[in-house]
Amino acid sequence: MAYRLISKPFLYLFLFAFGLAGQLQAATMIPAAPQINATSYLVMDADTGEVLLSDRADEQFAPASLTKMMTSYIVEYELAKGNLSKDDMVPISVKAWRTEGSRMFVREGTSVKLIDLLKGIIIQSGNDASVAVAEHIGGSESAFADLMNQHASRLGMRNTHFVNATGLPADGHLSTAHDLAKLAAAIIKQFPETYPIYAEKYFTYNDIRQPNRNRLLWRDDSVDGLKTGHTEEAGYCLVASAKRDDMRLITVVLGTSSEEARAQETQKLLSYAFRYFRTHKLYDSGSPLNTAKVWGGSSDEVHLGLTEPLAVTVPRGQSEQLEASLDIDRVIEAPIALGQEFGKVRVTLNGETVREVPLVALEEVPAGGLLKRIWHSILLFFFSLIG
Repeated sequence: MAYRLISKPFLYLFLFAFGLAGQLQAATMIPAAPQINATSYLVMDADTGEVLLSDRADEQFAPASLTKMMTSYIVEYELAKGNLSKDDMVPISVKAWRTEGSRMFVREGTSVKLIDLLKGIIIQSGNDASVAVAEHIGGSESAFADLMNQHASRLGMRNTHFVNATGLPADGHLSTAHDLAKLAAAIIKQFPETYPIYAEKYFTYNDIRQPNRNRLLWRDDSVDGLKTGHTEEAGYCLVASAKRDDMRLITVVLGTSSEEARAQETQKLLSYAFRYFRTHKLYDSGSPLNTAKVWGGSSDEVHLGLTEPLAVTVPRGQSEQLEASLDIDRVIEAPIALGQEFGKVRVTLNGETVREVPLVALEEVPAGGLLKRIWHSILLFFFSLIG
């Protein structure tokens, strides 16, 4: 059973209220996407998850220190769950102290506050800090890598496999631009209290002051994260995020030729996407979108809506072609649980589906009395015959 939810005249009025009506008069001319000198790249809207631009985004490559986004994600996850405290003292093993590559310069045999190690991972890209937290949380780095893969699976990172906590070269240690963008979005959404660390330009530990390797933090005030990476195999990589007005984008570039190149190619992607795409919020969470008939319930109706706000990202000037419809289950029977799914909300652009989200019950509806359930069962029987 389908219902047209937004007609074009209604959508025109909706957009007019937000100062977008002029876009309906004449479509904005959109040039071709810029040429990006990277092995793989992607631009994704952080709120909607829509991929705006990409090339080889689902192919596996060595992620280098972009791996540390998962290491920091697990620390933040455990902090949010209350399993760890920022003030926890983490012992530094010989293995952590000797780990090669970029370092925070922790010393073997000492203990370091967890929050300092987290900053060392994010800002200084410390391999030593990464191994220290991996051993603290998982018992060993290999056990922690197994935990990393479990979280990756839970986040929908289907083409990622981690072998270590640092991103140092290892057989089978692979990810994709798309998967890394999903991880970045999870960090931003799930941990707003610790996300500002990704924008910090410097961190000093053991009297050694090191800069964040993300050059865009100095060049673009809208950029506030996330992580750089480099090995000979992976090239120079960068996952970045920027927010302008109410739109947040995530970019991933893999396999560029230098630190400057990864910054420049990322800036190209951000400039193009912010200039030629817009995110439109259509519906709030918890707002009734339809009232449906309930059979055999204590109430004869149930309000249906969304568990999360619904927004779509489309090229500028194409909002006139947005349409939304409801596909609702033909028969809805009690008892009904809060959040139980009874259909879909589908948003299309020029006839192509751009978003599809569950339509759910906004309240519980217990089963009705015995006589009502019997009577409705009889009615449903005849309803099915003529339906």
